[in-house]
Amino acid sequence: MIRPVLICFGERRTQWRVVTFVGVALLWVASVRAQEILLLSGIVSDSVGVPIVGARVSISGKGSTVTTDDRGEFRLVGVSPGVMELDARRLGFVPIKRVIRIFTKESLNRFQLIMAPLPRTLSPVLVQANHVEYRGRLAGYYQRMQRRSGGYFVSRDEIDRKSFQTLSHLLTSVPGINAFTLRSGGGTVRMRGMGCRPMVWLDGVPMPAGEVDLDAFPASTLHGIELYLGSTATPAEFVTNDGNSSCGTILLWSRGRDTDPPAQARATKVDLDSLLESLQVFSADQVEKPADVAGRRPLDVTYPPELFAAGVGGGVLVEFVVDTSGRIEADTYSIVSSSNPLFSQAVNRALQSVMYTPATKNGRPVRQAVQQPFSFVPGFHKAAQVSK
Repeated sequence: MIRPVLICFGERRTQWRVVTFVGVALLWVASVRAQEILLLSGIVSDSVGVPIVGARVSISGKGSTVTTDDRGEFRLVGVSPGVMELDARRLGFVPIKRVIRIFTKESLNRFQLIMAPLPRTLSPVLVQANHVEYRGRLAGYYQRMQRRSGGYFVSRDEIDRKSFQTLSHLLTSVPGINAFTLRSGGGTVRMRGMGCRPMVWLDGVPMPAGEVDLDAFPASTLHGIELYLGSTATPAEFVTNDGNSSCGTILLWSRGRDTDPPAQARATKVDLDSLLESLQVFSADQVEKPADVAGRRPLDVTYPPELFAAGVGGGVLVEFVVDTSGRIEADTYSIVSSSNPLFSQAVNRALQSVMYTPATKNGRPVRQAVQQPFSFVPGFHKAAQVSK
């Protein structure tokens, strides 16, 4: 900012020179600001907020185009201030344009572009489960979470969303839990206003007697938490004979290879848009008979146990090319959008052995680009809600 300065001169000519100098300085500052280069970033998602992978984002009239990553995020480098039009395109979605105004770094915010899906020839595959068989070290945890009897449960999804710096403060989000600071500098909790310490178990093993510093366990290392406010509600296998369970019980379940979500499927190795433009691959509206699952048998998709136990539903949209023999071309397969990586993994496994009836054009089988949606619903009662 240039602050006005009062200068007195004896001659009008000198005053005119000062005014001219200040005017030139202001024009130079404005020119520098106009040439300022900014970074424009944002996210592309569908109507329910699920990120869209592989969307092409550009500024109308400019040559540079970027593609959204696995999180649906994009970054446009070298953006000059002014009024511009953002353009987003993705196969299977309605193209959108959005006018934005950027004049300073202060007006540069993280922009969100919402794309609506186009009507699809393939109806969503409904993955609906009423019972899941739990196995492994977390089987009991999932069973108790599903029943929701007598305890409070904090799932991995909640742990990641709440992003508390310490475990003791994370636990205070549960009714009846109060956090306290230890003399050593750590943290612990008390249940229902009791003055005694609760029992703490880690992966089914009781912690040593004495006060447990809960903040020594980073929340980011935990897959799930169970809290029981008294001995009557605590599962029998976690009730101790010394009576300490009456002060409450905390069961901590750590993350590991058996809990870590798989990496999202990589983007396609080929450019489907180019294949469609060159008519090497056709879309559903360009063929006489679109590709479809052979025999119309239900796809065998396994509901992820941890998501079923937590009552979590969601959806996945995959994209691939069905060749002239009815097989999925592996190098064209990708996840367009997914509400959870575990759902993506379940879909990936199910499609590895699926055969399609190839699309036909002019009486001959042709390659077709397919987008197959999957909808996960944990139980009939929730299915009724989704269908409304």
